[in-house]
Amino acid sequence: MKIADAKSFGDTLRKRRKELGYTQAYISEFTGFSVSFLSDLENGKPTAELEKALHLANLLGLDCSLTVRGSR
Repeated sequence: MKIADAKSFGDTLRKRRKELGYTQAYISEFTGFSVSFLSDLENGKPTAELEKALHLANLLGLDCSLTVRGSR
């Protein structure tokens, strides 16, 4: 999936979390991230901390990569 903004990133995290059957409260307990942070991230808040966002994506089994447009 192409991620073009914070909203699409958050939507992808939410979808994957739900696929795994995890609640935000469970993720919060496991990672130490607050439920409000997780909610902000899933709702596309643009000021979310990148390091935490990438950690959560990895925790949910999602790889993040950057590629030059037009290349595969």
